[in-house]
Formats: sequence, structure tokens, C-alpha cells
Amino acid sequence: MARSDKLKLGTFVYTFGFNPASWLHPAADVNGANKIDHLLNVARISEQAKLDFMFVADSPAAAVGDAEALSRSPTKMNRFEPLTLITALATLTEKLGFVATASTSYYEPFNLARIFASIDHLSGGRTCWNVVTSDHDETGYNFNREGLDPHALRYERGAEFVDVVFGLWDSFEPDALLLDRESGVYYDKNKLHVLNHKGKHFQVRGPLNIAASPQGRPVIAQAGGSEAGMELAARTAEIVFSLASSIERNGAFYRNVKDRMPKYSRSPDDLKMMPGIVVNVGETKAEAQAKVDFLIDNLHPDVGRWMLGEFLETDLSGAELDKPFPMERLPAEPKGSKALFEELTDFIKQGHTLGHLIRHYAEKSTGNGMTGTPTEIADFMEEWFEARAADGFILMFPTLPSSLTDFTQLVVPELRRRGLFREEYEGSTLRKNLGLSMPANRYAAARQQDGK
Repeated sequence: MARSDKLKLGTFVYTFGFNPASWLHPAADVNGANKIDHLLNVARISEQAKLDFMFVADSPAAAVGDAEALSRSPTKMNRFEPLTLITALATLTEKLGFVATASTSYYEPFNLARIFASIDHLSGGRTCWNVVTSDHDETGYNFNREGLDPHALRYERGAEFVDVVFGLWDSFEPDALLLDRESGVYYDKNKLHVLNHKGKHFQVRGPLNIAASPQGRPVIAQAGGSEAGMELAARTAEIVFSLASSIERNGAFYRNVKDRMPKYSRSPDDLKMMPGIVVNVGETKAEAQAKVDFLIDNLHPDVGRWMLGEFLETDLSGAELDKPFPMERLPAEPKGSKALFEELTDFIKQGHTLGHLIRHYAEKSTGNGMTGTPTEIADFMEEWFEARAADGFILMFPTLPSSLTDFTQLVVPELRRRGLFREEYEGSTLRKNLGLSMPANRYAAARQQDGK
């Protein structure tokens, strides 16, 4: 049966674009990492096209490793802190949502709850927290740790962290502010609640000292294909950033997560599965491929080895590009994305050289790199959408803003012609535009149940 809803689309943002060679593109502003104008331009192009949100990826650490490679790849070495950035961008836009990454491993729940609640008010209800537990050793060294905490511990802490933040966001009931000048009462004392959380990892009294969010609470995004990650997503997430490895694999992942939601009294419609896809579009297939070839041809071999080695957390220095991948350097288990690790492992087992693997990773490193005409890109999106392998896509543009502009001018009109994407925003909040229900305040819900 054809779907009655519309595709959800978000712009994924590394400063210059997803490809490590993006800053070398002739249209790139090489000063853009430290200028609000560059990223504001990305936001305004996204908003003009009526995209749902701008997704700001982040890691709270500079990259470590091959100094030569890092000097050629600025993505992690010079970028804005995301919560600061989205605050600035939100005040200069009107309808576009903003997703920012913040790690449960390196914040305290009260700080993060207060920051996101503040940004949600400043933006008029357009924020989303991308919940991560972090997946690289270099982050831990900045936060009083010797590397990365074990996976199980990070997810255990992360699950409790989210629960505490949700509790803090419920501190004020939605109608708690009376603002009654005549009586001199600013808020109803009976509608402000102390959390008094005492758990394994956190002890947080509360209450949060800011009123309820304009959209009930900020939207929650999450990625992660592990069992713990899928369970946390089913219980708490409203956007899931998944790996678009194949329509069959992603369809299974889609069903796996959504089928878990009823046990948490959640509707599957309140979670949008949005695979990440790298998009290169041209008016012809050859034009689109030429854009890919430019970036791959400008990817220095040292950057390619470092980029792949960083994800695999293995040293690829000295490995020959024209020889098969050195299997003795492949870890038995991934520390980061399990799905992406499996994607690369499958490719390696096909006998490709290290050079081929680097090119594959650079072109398709978070899933299906889509290179083609507007019709081909729209066909791909429509097939996945109608098959319920995706509710939309997070668009990993190789260069910014040029690849984004190509997409909005070439693909968006084709999606609209097919009735797959909106003509106008449905509302003023991110939650409304995504078609997500308003979360109930736990204390207001209990009061209503008691008939008080």
C-alpha cells in the first residue's frame, strides 16, 4: 500500500562537506570553518528547499594519528562546537530544525538538559539532540579517562543519562507559568517538580530551572546497530540515523527497531528511520561521476589510509595501495559502527586492493553513495521509502554548499513532482514538521489520570 506521509530529509554537515578532499573544491570557502557566513549559507539553502533539519556531526576531540595526513584533512581539526553553532544559526533562520551531537560519556545530565532546553526556547522549538556514547579513544583523553570506556558501560551510562534528562525536561508542567501580575504569582508551585534521581551512574536532584520546551522536549536522534543501541532507540529515539548498506538489510533493521517500540507504549510512527546516503547528482550520469572523480582523485593517499585506519582503529601506514588489504591489520570486532564495519569487511573479502577499499570508503563510507541523475536519485529514494526501508534520508553531501545546491535544484523538484516531498513546512517546530507526536509531561499525565 502506498504511503500517505512524505519523505523526511536532513542535511548532514561537516564544515566543507563529507568528503575529506571537499575543502580543495574550487567552490569551497577555505576560511569557512571559522566563519558563520559559510554555515549560515548551508542552513538557508536547506531551509529554502524546505528540508527538515541540518545535522551537525561532532566529536569532542581533535583527531590523532598520522600528522602528515591530518595536516591535509581539516574536518576534525578545526570546527565549531555544535551547541554554540546551532544556537547562532537558529536565531538567523525560521523553520529549519537543528540536530546537534552531544555525548553522554562526557556531559552531565543537568548541564545538557539545560543547554538543549535553552536552545529549544531560543529557536522556537527546532532542536534535536543526537545521543551518542562516543566511539574513539581520543575523546577519553580529554575527559579524565585513559581512552574509551567499554561499550557495555557506555550504553548503560547512556541509557540512565537519557532517563535523567527526560525527567529534568518534565520539571515544569506545560502550563506551570501563570505570569499573573495581579496576584504576583509567576508560576504554579504545584506544577514544578523535583526529580530526586538516584541511580548507578547519576545522582541528580533537580528541578531544571527553565520552563517546558516549546515542543514538549527536544527531538531525540540516535545511531547504532548494536543490540544495546537498537533497544535504546526503540525506547527513546525519534530519528534513527542508520547505515544504508542495502534495501534488504536496512528494511530488516527498520522492522527490528520499530517492532520493539510497542513494549515501550510507543507508536512506530514516532520514530523516523533515516539512512545516511552520500549524494552526487548531475544532469547526466557522466556529470555526476565527474564530481565524484574530482574528489577521489584529490584525496591524498596518506589521508585515505588515515581515514580508513581511523574508522577501523588500525595502523595502515606503509600498506601498499595496489595490494590486497592486509588482513592481519583488520580488528576482530568494531569499536564504532557495527553495520559500517560489516559493509567494509564484505568488500575486503571480495579481494579488492587497499586502494580500491579506500576509494570505496571515501565514496560510500556511511552506506550507499548515490551517483546519478535526478531521476535515478529520486527512484532510489522512492523505492526505499515505499518498501519501508526508510522514512527519509540524511544527506551526506560531498561538498558544501555546492552538492547541497545541486540536490535542491535538481532532485527536490523531482521528488515534489512525484508527491514525495513537501511544498511548504507543516508547522514551526521540528517535531511538527517531522510528524512526531507531542510527548506527555509525566506529572501532567498523572494529574489528568487522577482527575485533578
